[in-house]
Amino acid sequence: MIRVFLMLAAFFGFTGVALGAFAAHGLKGRISSEYLAVFQTGVHYQVIHALALIGVALLLQRVSGTLLNVAGWAFTLGVLLFSGSLYVLTLTGIGKLGIVTPIGGTAFLVGWLCLFIAAWRQV
Repeated sequence: MIRVFLMLAAFFGFTGVALGAFAAHGLKGRISSEYLAVFQTGVHYQVIHALALIGVALLLQRVSGTLLNVAGWAFTLGVLLFSGSLYVLTLTGIGKLGIVTPIGGTAFLVGWLCLFIAAWRQV
């Protein structure tokens, strides 16, 4: 899982920076400032959780555990659902996609909770 989480972190980090640049240079002036802010929120959360995945991978090198694996997969799901839904919502204007965003946010929370519990049990 260490390799998988590091590869996902690198992919999310790379695409997060690329999407942030795309928003700043390609979307500015083409979409409303409100939609641009929504897109940037997706980028922000994606990059934060790319870093969180690096942390999970580093922890897995020292400590094995189901909770750390769940945290990594929850962060991954969160990026896909939360950030992904914000990107698609912004680019398509399909408001119904907003239903998916809180599911991704919940996945982020599950990941952080699992990380907390794993730390509590290990330290």
